[in-house]
Amino acid sequence: MITISQVISTIEAFAPLSLQEDYDNSGLQVGDKSVECTGALLCVDVTPAIVDEAIDKGCNLIISHHPLIFKGLKRLTGNTLVEQTVLKAIKAGIAIYSCHTSVDNALHGVSWEMARWLGLIDVRTLDPKNERLLKLSVYVPTNHCDMVKAALFNAGAGCIGTYDCCCFEVDGRGSFRANDGANPYVGALGEVHIEPETRIEVILPLNKMKEIEDAMLFVHPYEEPAYEFVEVQKANSKIGSGVIGELRERIPLSALIFHIKSTFGSPVVRCNTSDTEQSVSRIAMCGGSGSFLIKSAIAQRAEVFLTSDVKYHDFVDYKNDIIIIDIGHFEGEQCTKTIFCRIIQEKFPNFALYYSELEQNPINYL
Repeated sequence: MITISQVISTIEAFAPLSLQEDYDNSGLQVGDKSVECTGALLCVDVTPAIVDEAIDKGCNLIISHHPLIFKGLKRLTGNTLVEQTVLKAIKAGIAIYSCHTSVDNALHGVSWEMARWLGLIDVRTLDPKNERLLKLSVYVPTNHCDMVKAALFNAGAGCIGTYDCCCFEVDGRGSFRANDGANPYVGALGEVHIEPETRIEVILPLNKMKEIEDAMLFVHPYEEPAYEFVEVQKANSKIGSGVIGELRERIPLSALIFHIKSTFGSPVVRCNTSDTEQSVSRIAMCGGSGSFLIKSAIAQRAEVFLTSDVKYHDFVDYKNDIIIIDIGHFEGEQCTKTIFCRIIQEKFPNFALYYSELEQNPINYL
């Protein structure tokens, strides 16, 4: 049996919620993650029609890129499309999970997938960001050290890059006196007790703090364990916004535009130059609305910046600095479904997984 929680954990191992931007609302939007998952439907946006499609396909999980609930809901009356979708999903017992900027910022996330589709080489993160982590320090009776470490590791602590079960330990002596009303694990009431203790330190994702704390407290023998969480930031050149890479050979801009349109199914692109015979090779890109990265692309000497939702004045202001190609929002982010499909199938090869057949670009080119 595969639970919805297991499917979500697989996604979050690839794109931890701690990578999402502060304004975002990635994560479980609707539903009970503890139940068996009968199948998952993949989409960019969730609508009532997508929920109906999940019902028809026997799926009780929908995985979307854009969060269904982006702003707080103050009522559920069915007056808006979001409220209608939430109500329909709840009635049908369907969970909805959204993975937005967490997969944008993940290694091999959205922009990386766009670069893979275009066949770029030497791809790297355009705008790296610090990874937000916590360090947990906990003092444990030495003879319980292995038990507490196992609980921490099983809950998701101690992962650094491609390593797991990472921790630091130092032995020492702890002292305490149990007063009236206490129920000490060791020592007597009213007497100072000295206990051989080990300080365990582990790194953990910010979003896993609660479950790791609960796992630690469940196995810790002390009535009042001594522990603390400290936020740390770790430079990580692999995570962040956008990517930059190279074509295998220089080609005319006209050929690149044709390649982009055919690869992403774009009937038209917007561009700030009409000189399509100039040759290019270094391409920067960002899935979704990526205008905030134009200066980073210029600083890294990209010749072309591919993104969407570019404003008129950005086309004008950077005309002499970089070629900007606006691919369209849906066109650039439809690759998220491929990412979700690949990471879930690698973990659960026989799991029922579907691309939405009803989803269409909400933008029509007339």
